[in-house]
Amino acid sequence: MRLFLLTALTMIAFAANSVLNRMALAGGGIDAISFGVIRLLAGALALAVLCLVLRGRLHLGGPGRLAGVVSLLVYLYGFSTAYRGLDAGLGALILFGVVQITMFAGGLIKAEPMPLRRWIGAALAFAGLVWLLWPGAGPKVSVMHGLLMALAGVGWGVYSLAGRLSRDGLMGTAANFILATPVGLLVGLMLPAGPTGVMIGAQGVVLAILSGAVTSGMGYALWYSVLPRLASSVAAVSQLTVPVIAMAGGMVFLGEALTWQFALASTLVLGGVAISVGRSKA
Repeated sequence: MRLFLLTALTMIAFAANSVLNRMALAGGGIDAISFGVIRLLAGALALAVLCLVLRGRLHLGGPGRLAGVVSLLVYLYGFSTAYRGLDAGLGALILFGVVQITMFAGGLIKAEPMPLRRWIGAALAFAGLVWLLWPGAGPKVSVMHGLLMALAGVGWGVYSLAGRLSRDGLMGTAANFILATPVGLLVGLMLPAGPTGVMIGAQGVVLAILSGAVTSGMGYALWYSVLPRLASSVAAVSQLTVPVIAMAGGMVFLGEALTWQFALASTLVLGGVAISVGRSKA
């Protein structure tokens, strides 16, 4: 039960990142690259302080570190720039659909057991997401922004697979953020700010700091702490709840309407996840 609750809390943090990012770019007066840079800096600072207070030290080494740093940067900048042209729910679908594929592939490469119920549950959950985000003809998707979010999905999938090697979730996440920061600053300077140019408004900065320090930094540390106890495929399927939570957050914070498609498709997604991660009877 404790593992389930920690995983659920982590999924809420992931969904909050989509909502915060979209809120900032839509009305926070900040450009995508500046949002990503501030998010990275805030996460690194918050995690460094937490490590010094709770662990009394900082350790930047450890297994999977290079993969964690590179994939974190790919995810952060792909995620931020993709939300220039995608809404929160659609972006989350693309992101975690690709994450599921990446992590399932990682599990197959490592020859993890893949019971039939896990495949069935994953298929049901993904079908629910497609129904939820493509009612009728579905929205038009910018190819460029869709590919950027797919790239972010590969980055997050690799980041999650690397996290399964971590012995200390907090220290491992802090090391990834701290080591990624100087490279991330250089990348941020080289990437184009977008059609509106560089914008750094107060509301956007606050949202970026909240996303970096709380829903990213602390959320990812929590994720790294539970990943070693989850099979790659289970971790992948559990993340399919994030688009549903993100859309619910949009209804609460962005005034989006509750629809019957959302209620029924959410039931399908959560039911599929329950089937996939449930234990087989002995």
